[in-house]
Amino acid sequence: MMLEVKIEGNKIFAPLKDNWLKYSQEEDVRQKLICKLVNHYGYSLDQMDQDVPIRKRYKADIAIWKSSEDKKKNKIPSIIIAVEVKGDNIKIKEEDYLIGYNIAAVINANFFIASNLKEEKIFYVVKEPHPKKLEKIKDIPNAAILTDNKKIEKYISEIRIFTRDDFSKLLTRCHNIIRNNDKLSPEAAFDEISKVLFMKIRYERNPDESNIFSLEVFKNQERHYEKNERQINIKLHGPKADIPYMDYWFELTKSEFATDEIFDENDRIRIKQGSFEAIVKELEKYNLSDTSDDVKGIAFEEFLGKTFRGELGQFFTPRTVVDYMVNVLDPQEGETVCDPCCGSGGFLIKAFEYVRNKIELDIQKQKESFKKKYYTDDFNNLTEKKQIEIENKINTLFNQLNSELNVKNKYSRLNKLSYDCIFGTDANPRMARTAKMNMIMHGDGHGGVHHHDGLLNVNGVYDGRFDVILTNPPFGSRVEKSLKVSVLDIPSDEKIKHYASRYPDYEEQVIKPLRLWAEHDNGAGKSKGKPLLELFTVGKMSGLTEVLFIERCLNLLKPGGRMGIVLPEGVLNNSALQKVRDFIEGRAKIINITSIPQDVFIASGATVKPSLLFLKKFTEQEVISYEEISSEARKIIRLKYASEIADINMLYEEQKINKRDYKASIQHINQQIDQDIKTSIKDKFNYLIPIVEVEKAGITSTGAPCENELEEVAVELKKYILENKLWNIRQANALYTIDKNNALARSWEINNIKGESEIFYE
Repeated sequence: MMLEVKIEGNKIFAPLKDNWLKYSQEEDVRQKLICKLVNHYGYSLDQMDQDVPIRKRYKADIAIWKSSEDKKKNKIPSIIIAVEVKGDNIKIKEEDYLIGYNIAAVINANFFIASNLKEEKIFYVVKEPHPKKLEKIKDIPNAAILTDNKKIEKYISEIRIFTRDDFSKLLTRCHNIIRNNDKLSPEAAFDEISKVLFMKIRYERNPDESNIFSLEVFKNQERHYEKNERQINIKLHGPKADIPYMDYWFELTKSEFATDEIFDENDRIRIKQGSFEAIVKELEKYNLSDTSDDVKGIAFEEFLGKTFRGELGQFFTPRTVVDYMVNVLDPQEGETVCDPCCGSGGFLIKAFEYVRNKIELDIQKQKESFKKKYYTDDFNNLTEKKQIEIENKINTLFNQLNSELNVKNKYSRLNKLSYDCIFGTDANPRMARTAKMNMIMHGDGHGGVHHHDGLLNVNGVYDGRFDVILTNPPFGSRVEKSLKVSVLDIPSDEKIKHYASRYPDYEEQVIKPLRLWAEHDNGAGKSKGKPLLELFTVGKMSGLTEVLFIERCLNLLKPGGRMGIVLPEGVLNNSALQKVRDFIEGRAKIINITSIPQDVFIASGATVKPSLLFLKKFTEQEVISYEEISSEARKIIRLKYASEIADINMLYEEQKINKRDYKASIQHINQQIDQDIKTSIKDKFNYLIPIVEVEKAGITSTGAPCENELEEVAVELKKYILENKLWNIRQANALYTIDKNNALARSWEINNIKGESEIFYE
């Protein structure tokens, strides 16, 4: 029978005292926690007590012994609980529980729990002699675990919570194991850590399998492998009996991530078995899936920065720049975001976190709305039965709202963000793997990250799909005319089938055009496939990678979509690239140019001065308007110079000027016509382009933090964009942006709530 809180009038029943006590919020929290300990964690009343004297002037609100016998013998309690009630929105702070925190450590209790109206925090007392310390863990141990010290140790190893420092040190230790044992370069050592991390993530998604991340199990199975090579237990080792245990598990991992193309078909574990065992020993204590995204995400980024400070520095856009660009572009829930040369995934991670935060705030707003609706001034005057009914209803609604933040719930808003809205690709396989793992560490969104050439339409990254583009393309490299689209650029039939089921227009819009381009026959004896440069209008103007990616990004956007791109300043002011700038202005509106100091990218290995270009692709109506203005301008200007051209033609026909002078005169007039047409178009299709130059952007040439003027600029620029309605986006009520199958959408409570979300943009 479930234990329930009993309240009559101003009295509340305390089963541990077998007595009725005066009602108070603190006593209410205490009795609810006692019920939870009995009903959900399996503790019995006879192994607990309340108001237990521990030391002079200190009483534990609740104490739990390992058994009723330990309690009778007056042994040290295993768990000490402190209850402090200050208000519904007050978070637990360490200073509020300092005495109980210290007492638990001094008397050698196993656990200390701090509880209030809002939350519970659970700490494990680490048995170290000088001094004792407490480590935060994720959940209260159940009664069965408390009976045995070995069970407690095992439980702690499985559920302990990473600190950021813990995880950073763990990754560094794993990295050092490989560098010392296998003598690999920092980058190659990271590749091997990446493989093992993917193996662990795969295991955590399939926990029913034999536990690979247990050194004891690993060694037992290796011994079994050596002793019975021809009679290997298929359940443990699978069909590939001719390869070592660790390689077999990596094969399974490659298979799971096959559609992402982040591992080569012939890739294998390239470290010694001893190194693998040492890393397994380090990782087996932790559950990455249950570790806070902030902890593991930031620690992983710090580790990447240290590891790749040299060779791969160019793949890291400084966080201050990433924050600024995402803030200005302001991605919304339900919008698709892409980075076609994503490097380590910085832009995608920030966009994911930015939208996730919007979802969390919206859910919190709905919770506050429910509380305001039901916890009225008359709540305390209601009968106990009615209060319980309301609290049950609130709990149900809150559980439904919380399910929206569960990425594993395929109908949740967070799942939709993770799997349908974030896309990226990188041509470097190491960076594609890094971006994918980085996304996993930050809470997911990795499903849309792939390894392939960002200039080609493959997988989920293709023309006309995206609302927002954020990117920092590689500078200075060139695509040669000899580089052709080949049949190797076409995905396998299996992958085509996989993505065709996910994207209904994939076959028609991506595969057919790619196949025609790759299988193009240039004539007898010539290689098939058209040059990659011919895919792009600007390919005739320049082979620079950054120039090609400008057009690529515009192609990826939907009409009216917006983008932010990091470019070398020369693209915006070099006279040789004027035609490229004309091309941009014929496809999109320039919303802003932010010039940032060269120092910002020096720490990452770049030597050119960068600018941040913000564009909005023309809407369908703007395309029509621009074409009409252009057509009219061409007609008028050409008419203006018609007589002058006729005169020159006549002089040439009458042989009064030679051929060279004739061509020079015609060329001069055509240049003047082009210039006048551009001027006329700009006069009629005129708009303001704010240009901002900042001297401090949050990072020095050595990578050290400094003043960040971008934060203030972002506020002003967003205000300008809002006032002028430059982004064609609207923040919709959450009800209408989530899947119709979502539990919330089915709830009559939600369906009866009117939209309250602010409209930021019309």
